[in-house]
Amino acid sequence: MSGIVVVGSQWGDEGKGKVVDVFSSQSDYVVRYQGGANAGHTLIVDGKKTVLHLVPSGILHPSTTCVIAAGVVLDIETLFQEIQALKANGLMTNPEQLLISDNCTVLLSYHRKLDQARESSLGREKIGTTGKGIGPAYEDRASRKAILFGDLFSPDTLKEKIQASLKEKNYLLKMYGQEPVSEDEILSTVTKFAQELKPHRCQDTSLLVHKASKKGQKILFEGAQGTLLDLMHGTYPFVTSSSTLAGSVCSSVGIGPRSIDKVIGITKAYATRVGSGPFPTELDNEVGEKMRSVGHEFGATTGRTRRCGWLDLVALRYAVRINGITNLALMKIDVLSGFDEIKVCTAYEHNGEKITDYPTSPGQLAEATPIYKTLPCWNEKIEDARALKELPTAARDYIQFIANEVG
Repeated sequence: MSGIVVVGSQWGDEGKGKVVDVFSSQSDYVVRYQGGANAGHTLIVDGKKTVLHLVPSGILHPSTTCVIAAGVVLDIETLFQEIQALKANGLMTNPEQLLISDNCTVLLSYHRKLDQARESSLGREKIGTTGKGIGPAYEDRASRKAILFGDLFSPDTLKEKIQASLKEKNYLLKMYGQEPVSEDEILSTVTKFAQELKPHRCQDTSLLVHKASKKGQKILFEGAQGTLLDLMHGTYPFVTSSSTLAGSVCSSVGIGPRSIDKVIGITKAYATRVGSGPFPTELDNEVGEKMRSVGHEFGATTGRTRRCGWLDLVALRYAVRINGITNLALMKIDVLSGFDEIKVCTAYEHNGEKITDYPTSPGQLAEATPIYKTLPCWNEKIEDARALKELPTAARDYIQFIANEVG
């Protein structure tokens, strides 16, 4: 193992944190490459629950160095709170275990206020954003107006940049009927957290990761959300504001593709989605409610209930293709124990035609009807199984069926 990417192959919430935690114990570096505090990894180790939003999951292993790369939008207040919580649990005693790129986009309170104001104004057409300010922060980066993490340590120019940003943001907030944000309040917040986070500053994490790769050190790259929420290739406009694909590791971290040896796709044995947008296999009935209840399908960041449905192999094949996935990790198969039967979507029907390739034209997915294959279920409890041979025959057959279908 030299460079491994862990990527969600559905709409996020696949259980990436668990897999990252397993590989982190064998890694020299764990690098968070995109997204922000709008996603969370819930980890339970030795009976202790840790919810992480920005700090990479490898922080639980003292010998692993964690890196937040340039592609991440950095909510400095949330990050500070996470660090304090980790320290309170006796973790991250060495500040250099967490390193932050100077090129990260800083997310501030006015990004959150604008995000929430926009979502409220949409009425029935809501996107389903978490309201964490991720979109407006990425907008600033794309329009070349962002305040970067490195800017926090240059007070002479920082005030000028905040003034320029607030001039626009307060105009927009006023348009949405919201109170303006105070310049003094922002400067006070930024000054406070800049000092707290300064020990974690790393000017060039791209160079750091490049050198580690050249030495043959083991590097694990983790992102947020999942393939179908990708800004370019997901269910637009019901997507996140960054690229969630394995390929975005290169542009977000600042490394070449030859630094990646393996792409591990994480998928649940069924499907879930949070927020609005098309979801062909959704079960808005007692079966879906059973999945939600048994699988504890509630968001780590927002607590929102997740929409549940059968596994969609059309979407999974798409995720395998556009990420270059080399291996799949199948999560939560134990949740399906005791169902009357298991259905798997193998194709769609659209306008009387059978479709086996994932539709990417706007609106087409919402009009697609899933075509299912029904498989037998099992009644045995399988959460204690430690090897494939310990699973019931029906569970092994289900796994093999998925493997055959996605190649």
